[in-house]
Amino acid sequence: MAPPHRSGFVALVGRPNVGKSTLLNRLVAQIVFVDTPGLHPGSGRLGQLMSRTAERAVEDVDLVCFVAEATEDPARLDREALDRLKTSRAPVFCCLNKTDLVSPKARLLPLIAAYRVAHPFAEIVPISAERGERCQELLDLIVAALPERPAYFPPDTLTDQPETFWVAEAIREKIFRLTHQEVPYACAVRVEELTERRRPECLYIRAVIFVERESQRGIVIGKGAAMLKRIGSSARTDLERFFGIKVFLELTVRVRSEWRKDDKALREFGFLMTS
Repeated sequence: MAPPHRSGFVALVGRPNVGKSTLLNRLVAQIVFVDTPGLHPGSGRLGQLMSRTAERAVEDVDLVCFVAEATEDPARLDREALDRLKTSRAPVFCCLNKTDLVSPKARLLPLIAAYRVAHPFAEIVPISAERGERCQELLDLIVAALPERPAYFPPDTLTDQPETFWVAEAIREKIFRLTHQEVPYACAVRVEELTERRRPECLYIRAVIFVERESQRGIVIGKGAAMLKRIGSSARTDLERFFGIKVFLELTVRVRSEWRKDDKALREFGFLMTS
């Protein structure tokens, strides 16, 4: 007899930069993963919207994976983020990511103990999403926790998001990784053109990076446009791997003052639905 097929929705939640998207890329399977904005106090219109998005995700899924850093201080857990998990009717896993930065591994024991006291997690799994350590074990636990039901999507479907979404996310990721300043949180990316060209054969992508202040524009561009070239080159490498074709990526940077407080801009950049 064939084993029962399991499928369901799994929310990945946690503070910004704990490695949620890296883990998502490592785990992609016939499970609908919902990657969420970082759990943090929402300030401004965008911050409030992102906070509500993460909170709704916790309420509407079959399983929640709370992602935290394995390097954090056991005495300083994010109590506010943990309190938000109380609204979940689904089981919650604690995924302690970035264990490759912890040596010896025995240093994890006080943190694991602290999380066991802080919340009734169904599982606590130390992992390294970057290196793939114990990620298969986590995936097996996730599958076992999901209900028996048919697949939601065909087996070769990785996402329901359009190609332009992944292009914008790839560019924003490089801004986060390369600028290391307040700039990433004030950046939005709009893809204005994505077309296949025959001569030369390539995927032509034209995108605009929006920031809120002229000083941020200078940081993203960099001296002699060096930073913008690094962002574009790094994003292009990932996009060529994703699309399987040579990519020509054209980036420009514009200032749109306080766009995070503007409903029209949030709708234009895809953060707010029109309906």
